[in-house]
Amino acid sequence: MDLRPDEWELWNEWMQAQRLLARELDRGLQRDHGISKAEFSVLVTLHQAQGGQLRVGELAEKLDWEKSRVAHQLTRMEQRELVERSAHEPGGRRAGIGLTAKGRDAVRDAILGHAENIRRYFFDALTPAQTDAIRAWSRHVLDRNA
Repeated sequence: MDLRPDEWELWNEWMQAQRLLARELDRGLQRDHGISKAEFSVLVTLHQAQGGQLRVGELAEKLDWEKSRVAHQLTRMEQRELVERSAHEPGGRRAGIGLTAKGRDAVRDAILGHAENIRRYFFDALTPAQTDAIRAWSRHVLDRNA
């Protein structure tokens, strides 16, 4: 079944709005906190983890990233002293990854600033009815694909 012209128009507007929102939020992280969206994702995931530490495989699973992408990202973040690898297991394998003091400070600041930008670019533009509609639609999509 094909889409009607008005459905194509809605789809294109939705995709354009989504890209614009993501771009503005990403720019805010970079401009205000000096971190990328990928770094923010890693920092927040580690910040929320029990004990502030995860195994690399667990981090990859939580982020829904390939392990190789996580490994490359962690190498860059280690160089910036945002994360550190924990003690080695027998056989030379690294046990996990955790936040450094610099990483903890960065994530605390970025969470607050990012929340302000989410409010500014997303929630402030919505009426309560629109918020409810987006919430209901999002839950429906997630439940349907669970």
